[in-house]
Amino acid sequence: MGEQPLLHPVPPAGACDCHVHVFDPAAPQVTGARVPHWATLAALREMRRSLGISRSVVVQANAYRADNRVLLAALQALGDTARGVAAIDGSVSDAELAEMTRAGVRGARFHMLSGGFLTWEGMDRLAARIAPFGWHVQLQMDGRLLAGREAQISGLPVPVVIDHVGKFLEPVTTDHPGFRALLRLLGNGRTWLKLSAPYEVSRAGGPRYADVGALAKAAAAAAPERMVWASNWPHVSVSEGLPDDRQLLDLLGEWVGDGALRQAVLVDNPARLYGFPD
Repeated sequence: MGEQPLLHPVPPAGACDCHVHVFDPAAPQVTGARVPHWATLAALREMRRSLGISRSVVVQANAYRADNRVLLAALQALGDTARGVAAIDGSVSDAELAEMTRAGVRGARFHMLSGGFLTWEGMDRLAARIAPFGWHVQLQMDGRLLAGREAQISGLPVPVVIDHVGKFLEPVTTDHPGFRALLRLLGNGRTWLKLSAPYEVSRAGGPRYADVGALAKAAAAAAPERMVWASNWPHVSVSEGLPDDRQLLDLLGEWVGDGALRQAVLVDNPARLYGFPD
């Protein structure tokens, strides 16, 4: 028998996609950056409508570095149905942090892979700067290195949200030191995980991405109250053959089931993390 198709349950009211990017063709960008100019605010609205998603977390794109104007414009347009994760550096002022907080920003992005511009050495300083504003650190890194960074991450004065099921650049098993470190971090009560973007690292392939799926299921079982879901739209790392956003949402049901935990991952957990209204 062939592989069974994914189910297509309707998302619950208030469902949130916790990692999307928005682009503006007119905005200045880093030379050589991959910029899908089609991924405008209007395209995001259409993607939300097609999936039945009513909330979004807009994450600053690497193409704009610490120039958050496109992000802030998107938050203004989307109103209370969106929150933001900005990219900042040491030049940001407290007044700017306060202004971004009022606009809906709730986190600072630390992208520790190719295309990022921040350093591990600067993370502690910037985390201390954002702590009074109630922000969290959003961290993307090679999960295989988590054991070596565990002490630094757990010592930050703010919550930490780890991207893309840990983003193990070579998929690992659940007994790998990096994944064991991820479970310990999830156990500290201040670390969250995005169940997202399995296509970026999976060797098993879609639509189920079974190698990443095994990690997602284990993490969700360990800390269900700190799991959130994201599409990673518009899939900037993919040059052709974009993932099916509907299938990525449907896959969540296989990772966490189609009951109370799916409701928590899509609605309740992101409402607590990002401060959406009840």
